[in-house]
Amino acid sequence: MRVHNFAAGPATMPLPVLERAQSELTDWGGLGMSVMEVSHRSKDFVAVAEGAEGLLRELMGIPEGYQVLFLQGGATGQFSAIPQNLAAEGATVDLVNTGSWSAKAIAEATKHAQVQVVADEADSGYSTVPTEGSLASTPGAAYLHYTPNETIGGVEFGYVPDVEAPLVADMSSTIMSRPIDVSKFGLIYAGAQKNLGPAGLCVVIVRDDLVGHARPTTPSIWDYAQMAKAGSMLNTPPTVGWYLLGLTLEWVKDTGGLSAMGERNRAKAEMLYAAIDASPFYANPVAKEARSWMNVPFLVADPSLEKEFVSAAATAGLTNLEGHRSVGGMRASIYNAMPTEGVQALIDFMKEFERQHA
Repeated sequence: MRVHNFAAGPATMPLPVLERAQSELTDWGGLGMSVMEVSHRSKDFVAVAEGAEGLLRELMGIPEGYQVLFLQGGATGQFSAIPQNLAAEGATVDLVNTGSWSAKAIAEATKHAQVQVVADEADSGYSTVPTEGSLASTPGAAYLHYTPNETIGGVEFGYVPDVEAPLVADMSSTIMSRPIDVSKFGLIYAGAQKNLGPAGLCVVIVRDDLVGHARPTTPSIWDYAQMAKAGSMLNTPPTVGWYLLGLTLEWVKDTGGLSAMGERNRAKAEMLYAAIDASPFYANPVAKEARSWMNVPFLVADPSLEKEFVSAAATAGLTNLEGHRSVGGMRASIYNAMPTEGVQALIDFMKEFERQHA
């Protein structure tokens, strides 16, 4: 029996994608072998790679003048790759700190550039984001980096910053969750393991004018120009992850594209927040205007009940609800593949748990 998996990543995947992959596991495309046994240089796999890129461009409305790269090293690798590709030695780069992943990006960027933290939400306990219109880039900054959604803290920007410098966004937990205007960004990057498929790939969408300026010391596999020229195959890529990413994109298209996905995700989040807000037993620590659609942290009135909540939920088929080890509490990640029925099952469980323990 499949459970409702609320993990933050690797996250739940669409059942139709898993079932199709299962049916093709030992004989993919009539070749008599698995996709994981096929050469990445073969015409069959190149078609998979090109198809995935084409679908991503179509679904996200990526305009002409952007490269789409499928890289390894996760989003964390891009914390280093971005300054090495976009900033010359000694250049200033701007970063916004809204929580754990922003802080990691800042720490890594300091190894490669002069970092200017242009906004830091420490005073709020990282429970909100800068107000719209308040952000400005440093004159001459190579770029401004921000994290639209903090997976750990459940804090999300409700707007796209408007700044002079090229805008760089870590969209690991929000990519494909709703329509976005790609043209507002210089670079978007995202680990695949939340809304795009399994762990192993990092998608980078980068504007052409930002490609080709990597420092000589940049590793070849993170040099955007070299990887673009090689079709993201300078080295052997994680072929199975790329194949599953393509199947996931097909599923997104078959279920209505990003407009329909955004409507479903908004509705799921509103359901869960409404249940939390209606109860004196539960609380969400994030400012209402900055609440994430994707990651919903919540607390119980008596912290000693947290372990019992997580254990009882798992017994009820609602798994991976424990909060991140750095913040505690509970967290429900409700990415694209989490059905409305899963959110409703969580709400029903929360009400019953409250009845038993309030």
